[in-house]
Amino acid sequence: MTPSTATTPSLQLLMQEVSQQVYSLSTLYVVATPIGNAGDMTLRALKVLELADAVACEDTRNTAHLLARYGLSKELLAAHEHNERAVADKLIARLQAGQRIALVSDAGTPAVSDPGARIIDAVRHAGLRVVPIPGASAAVSALSASGLVNDQFHFVGFLPAKAKQRESALAGLRGMSATLIFYEAPHRINETVEALVAAFEPTRQIVFARELTKLFEEMHRCPMAEARDWLAADANRQKGEYVILVEGAPTATNQDDAEAERVLAILLAECPVKLAASLAAQITGQKKNALYERALRMK
Repeated sequence: MTPSTATTPSLQLLMQEVSQQVYSLSTLYVVATPIGNAGDMTLRALKVLELADAVACEDTRNTAHLLARYGLSKELLAAHEHNERAVADKLIARLQAGQRIALVSDAGTPAVSDPGARIIDAVRHAGLRVVPIPGASAAVSALSASGLVNDQFHFVGFLPAKAKQRESALAGLRGMSATLIFYEAPHRINETVEALVAAFEPTRQIVFARELTKLFEEMHRCPMAEARDWLAADANRQKGEYVILVEGAPTATNQDDAEAERVLAILLAECPVKLAASLAAQITGQKKNALYERALRMK
């Protein structure tokens, strides 16, 4: 399991430490794999794949190619959205016989807008152990680099393909204060952006994360009002997998603050600071001292 780059003593020691960890038998390992850049495979993931008796995967061809890049070859078991329940019984039987099984998707973390959740649920119901081997996640990667300041996020994944269902889904999300995270395929990106523009205020921030970790990776943040123009400005933006983030709805506090600032701005154009703060307090119901401090900063 030694990559060609493992030449420094510190990396060799780390790999030795990974090898000495306990990897239990009769365990399903949920292994995250790279979303594009092969360098994002973790040492622990490589060790689990090396030890696994078999790898359950979304597409056996893709996974065979992935394993070959790391010098690995394993028995591959097709486990996709159309056969999850049936293959779960086979995996459970092998786990009960003492085997280690690794579960992977084509890219990223299994069971997150990818197959795997039904298998994991069945394995848990059978009383067997499930261990996550964390790694790449397109949603979290995009969120971490978005600059959207929010302690909460809501993972939506792929929106419905039909326009009416998509519109209904977005209507239910419009009032959420959490950052919204969507996945989208290139052939549907235009339809989805049109739906987002129609559903959300033009001032809301939207972040496009395209082809994350790959050669043509691109991230762009802009107000919703500019989303169509950005997408249309380059034909290449019709290609590649997307993560889209939409700023959450303003909270009541933020809305109140914005209104107070708007009122203050109007009053400060005609009144001294003290009078503007006093009048703004009467209009908005906010505390006069706080408005006075804000008016000083604005002035």
